[in-house]
Amino acid sequence: MSQVIDVILNGKKTKLNVEEDAFLVDVLRDLGNLSVRRGCDTGCCGLCSIWIDGKPTLSCGYLAVRAVGKEITTIEGIEEEANKFAKLLAEQGADQCGYCSPGFIMTVIAMKKELTNPTDDEIRQYVTGNLCRCTGYESQLRAIKIYLGVQ
Repeated sequence: MSQVIDVILNGKKTKLNVEEDAFLVDVLRDLGNLSVRRGCDTGCCGLCSIWIDGKPTLSCGYLAVRAVGKEITTIEGIEEEANKFAKLLAEQGADQCGYCSPGFIMTVIAMKKELTNPTDDEIRQYVTGNLCRCTGYESQLRAIKIYLGVQ
């Protein structure tokens, strides 16, 4: 059975028609938010990372009906900031195939809002749920540190 829920999606009030067993990753992709990617379906890879009320959330394990009244942000809603960090990833050789980039970028931008002057270990811990099969993580760490302004 479907129901209509009200959310704020990328800054706009939106009504979503959702099935009671639909996961948010599928609902968002159906709406054209193709940056939200399906990967492991177990909440382990980070490809489906979005923000709910400003906090990184894995949308593959989040039932859409739970999003009633929530503010949902995908990379499409923060393009300017996302492009800024994506450029740093490329400059540091950390962009490779790019399939994991949207979820990774969402997580890093959230980290910038949450942590002040994080250590390398704190950065690694924060992004631990975002897997990349193409790069070594050192180039990503360099880009993150430049983006956060920590050395």
